[in-house]
Amino acid sequence: MTLAQERTYTIDDIYSLPEGQRAELIDGRMYMMAPPIRIHQKLVSQFTKIIGNYIDARHGTCEVYPAPFAVFLNEDDLNYLEPDISVICDKGKLNDRGCSGAPDWVIEITSPSNPQNDYGIKLFKYRTAGVREYWIVNPQKNTVMVYDLENEEKSNQYTFEDDVPVCIYDDLSIRVLDLL
Repeated sequence: MTLAQERTYTIDDIYSLPEGQRAELIDGRMYMMAPPIRIHQKLVSQFTKIIGNYIDARHGTCEVYPAPFAVFLNEDDLNYLEPDISVICDKGKLNDRGCSGAPDWVIEITSPSNPQNDYGIKLFKYRTAGVREYWIVNPQKNTVMVYDLENEEKSNQYTFEDDVPVCIYDDLSIRVLDLL
């Protein structure tokens, strides 16, 4: 749900929200976030575990962060996102507040109330900010849309029953049905 746009909001407005209220900020427009449903939280937890274990087993340098985790995509105070999963390989982007710049891989799990944000606005923002890979996991349709933002022709849609290949890792695929 977006707030009535009476003015341009900033990151200061995000940090001024009441305790427990979450929102994202895209180009000065604030989008309030509803509490996630159970399947959403289960998927976030399972994706975090699978990806984290994969990185750890290979002594990788990337780090995985579940929401709420602040991502400041641009060098301005008009954009603040909390992707459901962020994988960051450049530790220079990490600070006490979150990630400054584009994560390498972002996973968003759609909510029934506003899937259009993930398929439209966020896809555009992540692409233009330099995110390498973007997944939209849709529990309502049992689909995973994979955007390889470095190599568009490799982008594809999968079902929860498919082994979904990870673009930034040559030897990792995830079958979403196994996470449920």
